[in-house]
Amino acid sequence: MVESGNLFTNKQPEEPLAARMRPRNFNEFVGQGNIVAPGAFVRNLIEKDQLSSLIFFGPAGTGKTTLASIIAGMTKARFVSISAVASGLKELKEIETEAQKLKSTGQKTILFIDEIHRFNKAQQDALLPIVEDGTVILIGATTENPSFEINSALLSRSKVIVFQLLNDQEVKEILTQAMTSSRGYGDQNFKLTDEQLQELAGAANGDARTALNLLEMLYTNANHEGNEVIVTPEVFNQILSGRQLRYDKNGEEFYNLISALHKSMRNSDDDAALYWLARLLEGGADPLYVARRVVRFASEDVGLADSNALNVAINAFEACKFIGMPECSVHLSHAVVYCALSPKSNALENAYNEAKSDVKDHFNDPVPLAIRNAPTKLMKELNYGAGYKYAHNYEDKITDLDTWPETLPRKTYFRPGDSAGEKRFKERKDWIRAWHEKHDPRETK
Repeated sequence: MVESGNLFTNKQPEEPLAARMRPRNFNEFVGQGNIVAPGAFVRNLIEKDQLSSLIFFGPAGTGKTTLASIIAGMTKARFVSISAVASGLKELKEIETEAQKLKSTGQKTILFIDEIHRFNKAQQDALLPIVEDGTVILIGATTENPSFEINSALLSRSKVIVFQLLNDQEVKEILTQAMTSSRGYGDQNFKLTDEQLQELAGAANGDARTALNLLEMLYTNANHEGNEVIVTPEVFNQILSGRQLRYDKNGEEFYNLISALHKSMRNSDDDAALYWLARLLEGGADPLYVARRVVRFASEDVGLADSNALNVAINAFEACKFIGMPECSVHLSHAVVYCALSPKSNALENAYNEAKSDVKDHFNDPVPLAIRNAPTKLMKELNYGAGYKYAHNYEDKITDLDTWPETLPRKTYFRPGDSAGEKRFKERKDWIRAWHEKHDPRETK
């Protein structure tokens, strides 16, 4: 448990560059203008020292902990900081006891919990009463979507503040601060070209901490000759070549990318679909998972408009199983582009969903006797299968046998569209309907 007195102050020279360069006030804070710009809602609360419980949600390196450090320096309240990784119910109880004592004297307690999504349900439940009665003002920081990771009761008593990825220009500004500040390399003869700073900013993928760590690696691995610090092109390229794409196999971003792939294919944008596919695969996604989603898409969004889409998708899935990454990326590209450029139909998806809806209301409706299975003598004596007509024995390969549940009004679920692929199914369905109207008129809906 860390109090505000030694939370973000007394930085030591041996500390990492990212820690030394942590902004101390709003003037040094870069990015998140909707949060910290003059007149912004959260900044007003901080400056007036009138904070309510907040959840800071956003990617790593976007300023969540930094804003907490600024709050720690500005508030008159007792500021307590813990990490959900290293703390538990014992620490929460200690904080509650001290906060209640201070509350009785009129002093507020702000509790900052880093990585609050790491708290389990019991730990989050323990927070609820002390947040609800004002014993503490909670500030939680999380990289995971609060909708999924934070108890709804706790979430309803907090305002979620969304932090966005920094753009390259903002990251470059942070790097420039580090190059010129005495807390960084301002007193060193360490220089990078504007182009190198721009490339370094792009390599950080919107993460200020990553950018500063890369800059520190460049400084450490540079040639320190006399009073000059020289980064050779070889060192620069080597350090930047190891950067990782922003991607979390188990987090929200993974599902955002899958959603982007699916919706790009649905919108017939093959180029966008290829981009999101590459984001997934180069970020380390399981190609078989991606292939399964494409197989689903082939029937959900293409369906009978082009039945071959399912064949292509399944073949791509088998190819992924057979050779794996990175070679199978081309097979997934094959399937993704084919599906994206195929005519679209969601008739099968809609048909099943309508049938599923009726099943919920008619789940126990008996199967008509004529189409029940009758493998035993008793079943036959109970008229299972009685009156069944084998369609292949009839001229049109169709009969007047009623296969619809007796208690459910007949409905039409599958409604094929006018695409070339579905047209023949529409014609066949119309022919079957006309046949029944001629031979055994039945109620339709």
